[in-house]
This record gives sequence, C-alpha cells and structure tokens, in this order.
Amino acid sequence: MGFVTADLCDRFANQENFQVAESLLRHFGGKQQFSGQITTLKVFEDNSLVRNALEEAGQGRVLVIDGGGSKRCALFGDTLADLAVSNAWEGIIVYGCVRSSVMISQMPIGVMALNTHPLRSRKHGQGNRDVMINFVGVNFKKDHFLYADHDGIVVFDEKLD
Repeated sequence: MGFVTADLCDRFANQENFQVAESLLRHFGGKQQFSGQITTLKVFEDNSLVRNALEEAGQGRVLVIDGGGSKRCALFGDTLADLAVSNAWEGIIVYGCVRSSVMISQMPIGVMALNTHPLRSRKHGQGNRDVMINFVGVNFKKDHFLYADHDGIVVFDEKLD
C-alpha cells in the first residue's frame, strides 16, 4: 500500500483508532517510508531482547522499542540492522539511540530513533516483550499497525487497505 502520513491524518484524524506520534524521532535507515504490524519491546540500556526479536522472521513487521529515552548508549546498530534486513523486518523504532548510523543509512530498512550514541548497550537479557508501551504520545500495542514517512508516524488499531 502506498501512503503519505499527512493524507492519513486528513482522512482519519477524527477516528478513535488513530494516533499521531510527536515529532521527536529522526530517520536513520535507508527507507524513509515503511509500515507494518507492531511488535513491542520495553528495555533499558540492554539490547539482548532486541537481538532475540530480530532473529525471528519479521514478515513485514515493525519492531517498536521503548528504551526509556536513554541517551547513554545505543540499543540498535548496523549488525542488528543487517539481521533485521535478512529476516524481512520493515522497520525499527527506538525510543533511545542507535549507532553506526552511516552504515544503517545505506540499508533497506526504516529506522527511527531519538539520536545516536557510539557506546553499545549491556546484555543482561532484561526487558519485556509484546507489552503496551507509551512514548512520543502514542500507545504502541502488539499487532497494531504503524505507518512512517518523512512527515512522521501514525498508528492504527487495524491494517489499512
């Protein structure tokens, strides 16, 4: 489906199943427009669960990671981006930082995050998967649908035709 988030806002803004993210996240991936069914992670300065999720077949999904907004380390980098591309993930949203941003910008995947940081995260296997998370003014829930482009991010309860 081709889409423009501005057009989606014009069409669906008054519906209850529609949310628009605050403009706090920047694009880092090679794809500036992406969409897919949401899988969520809630972690803090530990990306073990990120790797575990991306080792699975993405089948057009978007991984939404609530990293608590930490800017003290990166939760996602080029190695994980390569894994995500190999396993057919459409995009990654990180409420936190990424690293190796120049390499990620050359990969065919959508990646949005708060900023960059060169330090990798710890690996203790802590966090939660497929729980509702909230950041940038949106409640991200497993199996809802996310649409992102140059203008921002919108989320719906169901897939748009």
